Amino acid sequence: MKLIILDRDGVINFDSDQFIKSPDEWKPIPGSLEAIARLTREGWRVVVATNQSGLARGLFEMATLNAIHAKMHKAVAQAGGRIEAVFYCPHAADMNCECRKPRAGMLNEIAARYGSDLRGVPSVGDSLRDLLAATSVGAKPLLVQTGKGKKTLAAGGLPEETAVFDDLSCVVDHLLAAA
Repeated sequence: MKLIILDRDGVINFDSDQFIKSPDEWKPIPGSLEAIARLTREGWRVVVATNQSGLARGLFEMATLNAIHAKMHKAVAQAGGRIEAVFYCPHAADMNCECRKPRAGMLNEIAARYGSDLRGVPSVGDSLRDLLAATSVGAKPLLVQTGKGKKTLAAGGLPEETAVFDDLSCVVDHLLAAA
């Protein structure tokens, strides 16, 4: 099974320091939907792992998060792709949960759901916490320079095995060329 884990904000869609609080605010990064479609056509299982502390902060309700994800699923499907599942952490950073990246809870849940060891599984993010979560389970950390990616790269301190790409489309080009 070819599995890939994607962060949401800053990887698939434009990020916002004010959070994505409605379906109208969810806007795909150019090329990201097509990149997911290319993975789908090549037999990859695409899952999303995303911190969504806006829930705990009261910035949006669960119904709104579901509507945002419904919009994302529909947009990906219209491009010919499929996101199999979305795993999310609803907690704020100060709640000390196990599921919020950089902790491994969400990724362990993905491993359990798919009965898969995540060693070597590509995990794409735009922040250090995404990369640290990936390395904590042996997944391959891939940094995109969209979203917070350029700031993350400039700040340094990346896990040494991190590969850096311009965007999700470039990640997919690399993965499919290596297959």
